[in-house]
Amino acid sequence: MGIIGAGIMGERMLGAALDHASHAVRVAGIWDPAPAALDRIRARFPAAPILSDSASLIAASDCAYIASPPASHLGHARAALAAGKSVFVEKPLAVDLADARAFVAEAGDRGAVNFPFASSLGVETLRRWIGEGAVGRPLRIAIEVSFATWPRSWQADAAGWLDRRPEGGFTREVVSHFLFLSRRLGGPLAGLEGRAEFPEPGRSERRVAATLTAGGIPVSLAGTVGGTDRDDHNTWLIEGEAGAVRLRDWAIAERRAPDGTFHPAPDALPNEKGRPIALRRQLEGVARLARGEPHRLATMQEAFEVQEIVEAVLAG
Repeated sequence: MGIIGAGIMGERMLGAALDHASHAVRVAGIWDPAPAALDRIRARFPAAPILSDSASLIAASDCAYIASPPASHLGHARAALAAGKSVFVEKPLAVDLADARAFVAEAGDRGAVNFPFASSLGVETLRRWIGEGAVGRPLRIAIEVSFATWPRSWQADAAGWLDRRPEGGFTREVVSHFLFLSRRLGGPLAGLEGRAEFPEPGRSERRVAATLTAGGIPVSLAGTVGGTDRDDHNTWLIEGEAGAVRLRDWAIAERRAPDGTFHPAPDALPNEKGRPIALRRQLEGVARLARGEPHRLATMQEAFEVQEIVEAVLAG
């Protein structure tokens, strides 16, 4: 696997791949146009191969992981496909929906998108509980996200694009994950009514609200900046005739007791412990993708459906 982009996600995936190399993948190299980003990689991962340009990285890889800013995703992805390689892309696929739609058709089954909920232990627990009847007939899904500031404190270096309307904002970066989860556990997304508020000129949204359906299940979405003193707080809840389960703060699966309180699964892990496991499992999916085998990764079509909803919310 070659990595294009040495930002936060590129660095995370590089660390996971180096730790996991003997089992699933070998790192062909990493490249970024910013010398400072590569200097940071050299300091943290002195053994990581650093290549001179994206073409060299694609040539050395079976699969290109594209973790650059969104506007550059499809240029790199198309170059990889043209070279006969598979592609693993960060979301969103592109900044232009028509171009993203065309790329989905071009990539077919040679591409996937990095939605780690596809490999999450917490989501696996939710799926098991739902299968065991903990929810019964689903009645609603509720998504709530809040942030002390946007970008989050650890994303300050990427504020140049992450807090701008063309590419950034928490709806693209965070809400998209929970829409994907709704798509995976509920069904196709449809029937959107939503709005976004942009109170600061030139900057990304500060509040969103929307309703839609996932496989016919009503979904409500609420997101805000300034609604918490934490970097990031979120819940994804599915409620039915028999009960409710939810995912809290990215990773912790919880089940509602008869008294209305939620209790975590006995083996629940916080995100800082669960995320590395999910990334390793994502890498196992990347290996299967490159070999043309079935995998659990988010498909291009799933990612495009999510992006359609996200962009419609922001346009509203």
